[in-house]
Order: sequence, then C-alpha cells, then structure tokens
Amino acid sequence: MGESFYILSQRIDAYMAHKEPRNKHHQNNQTNSAAAERTAPIDLEQINGSGFDFYSANSDYVGSTMVHKNHEIVNYRNSSTVRIWYNEQMEIYPLHWHNSLEIILPINDCYYVLADDTTHCIQEGEIFFIPPGALHSVYPPPDSIGVRFVYLLDLSVMAHLKDFAGIQPLLSAPFLLTKESSPEIYKDTFDLLMQMQIEYFSKNLYSELTVYSLLMTMFAKLGTNYADKLATADIQAGKQREYVKQFNDLLAYIDAHYMDALTLEDMASLMGFSKFHFSRLFKDYTGYTFCDYLNYRRIKATEELLPHTELPITEIAMQVGFSSISTFNRLFRVYKKCSPSEYRSKLSVHKFRKE
Repeated sequence: MGESFYILSQRIDAYMAHKEPRNKHHQNNQTNSAAAERTAPIDLEQINGSGFDFYSANSDYVGSTMVHKNHEIVNYRNSSTVRIWYNEQMEIYPLHWHNSLEIILPINDCYYVLADDTTHCIQEGEIFFIPPGALHSVYPPPDSIGVRFVYLLDLSVMAHLKDFAGIQPLLSAPFLLTKESSPEIYKDTFDLLMQMQIEYFSKNLYSELTVYSLLMTMFAKLGTNYADKLATADIQAGKQREYVKQFNDLLAYIDAHYMDALTLEDMASLMGFSKFHFSRLFKDYTGYTFCDYLNYRRIKATEELLPHTELPITEIAMQVGFSSISTFNRLFRVYKKCSPSEYRSKLSVHKFRKE
C-alpha cells in the first residue's frame, strides 16, 4: 500500500521512547489525590455479571486498520456505525484523526491522550471525549496492565437532528468528565456508557439502535448541563436558559443555511442583539467567533460531499458557501490536516488486510 500507510495496531516503541507527558508530575499529584477520594475500583463483574464475553463481539476485526497521512479509516463492526473495544493492549497509537467520536474510559490504571499539544492523564473511571477530526495519540503508561473501554461512534447518523446543532459547541475540542469536576452529570454519563457496552458485547437484538438511543440521552443530559452552567457577565440571572434556547435555534438556522451569505450583522439582527453584544455572547456559548464557526460548519459539510460525490472540488467549495477556492483549501487544511483532494483520495479506500 506504499510507505505512507502503516498498521495502526503495530507497536511503535520509538515514537514515545523519550517522550515524557507534559506536566506529568503536576498531573500525578492531582490525580493521586483524586484517586484517594474514590470509594472503590470499578467492578465490571458487578456491572456485567461473571463470565461476560468482551471478545466475540469484535471477532469480525481483521487485525489491521488503514491510516494515511494521520487519517484513520475506522473499521466499524459488521458494516455498522459503532465499534467498542475492551482494550487491554500495550500498543502506542501515534498521532491520528478520524471522523468518529471517540470516548475513552479507563477501567483500571491510567491512560494517556495527547491532544491539542497537551498530554492528558486519564485516570480510572474518568471519561475523555475526543471529537471527530481532532488530532490525537493514545498510549498506556510503561508496564501497564490497565484496561479501558474505547468507544468509536459515527455521529453523522445524528447530525441532521435539529437539536444536534446545540451540542456542537461541546464537540469543538477534547474534554474530560470526572466525578470531582462534574458531580451533577458524571454518574448518569458513566451509567449510560456502561449500558452501551453491555448492549454491544451482548450482541443483543437491535444493539446498534439501542447504543444510539443511549448516546442521544447522554448528549441531551450533557447539553442540559452545559446550558445550566452557561453564565457570563453579559447574561443576567434567569436569562441563561432563554439565551441558550435562542442560540440553539440560531445554530440550527446556521445548519440549514450555512451555504448562504450569512453575515455577523444579519445574525445579530436575527437574535435582536447589537453586533458587539452578539459577538461576545456567541463566543461565550460556542467557543468560536461567528466567522470561525461558520467556516467550521462549512468544512464539516464538505466531509460528507467529498467522498460521496463526483463533483469537482471547486464546485463543492462554492456549494457549501465559500466564495474563494484558495480560502477553502487553506481552511480545509487547517481543520483536516490535509488538502481536499487528499481527503477524497484516502476515503476512497476503506480497509486493507495485514499481509
């Protein structure tokens, strides 16, 4: 397949041989004190029952995954849109990205994730979310005997739901959910993830449908919690929910009209705010400026069009709202770490077997 391809499941010891996690000692002090507060380790036998089978559900996996220029083509189970791993491997997974949401939940021992130039030490029971398209690497500590669940989920099946636009700000960057930092939402999220893996590994009838129903419930809870915490100097007491509903509706509007010539002034007027006030609130709510969010949404739209249509790339750029092909190419490379033509080319091949 050429030198630009490699087997993701291969051990790459040299990659991290001399790499110490950033702020490792500071993180260890924090995580050790957090670990001391835990009442008991996670007991999977109590959750799943004794003799639970974590392996046959993934017996379709051929033992290798295609990666080209850091882009991993996720091999879902039996042509579904879900893959959940009970991972106890010592392999290092170098920098890569994929179109799936990835959720990592260590069951025992910690696990490291390098994302956004920051090394995160994910402790037992903590939940780490890696949004689609985020460049990251994952690896265990030296001589680890740890186990973790790794969830890979295709969000495109939910992307056309109106309310999904409202949770996009949650998925703009990787984030960690812990019992200590988010006690109001942690238990519900943990329980829903445990229900997902039970459905998946039990191979129950309609397990994929059930996993997505649980995922939607989880996002609804995370979104509601996000809305409850939204508070800035610009938002008066009691106005948070009203503003969140307005911004959710606005993001849904952008989802439906991103290909049009939307302007900051028009969106501020639509919301009934001054341009300055709207800009501050939009950045507080989404983490993006309005212009950056609109570009982000347009690039996301091309992810669906590039592999599934024969349209020329220039026409796709114009179709999603870009007036300049040079601007489109530059922004696409910023968000996807490759050119549009490279993205289209590597998505035309889905998998290969290890020789």
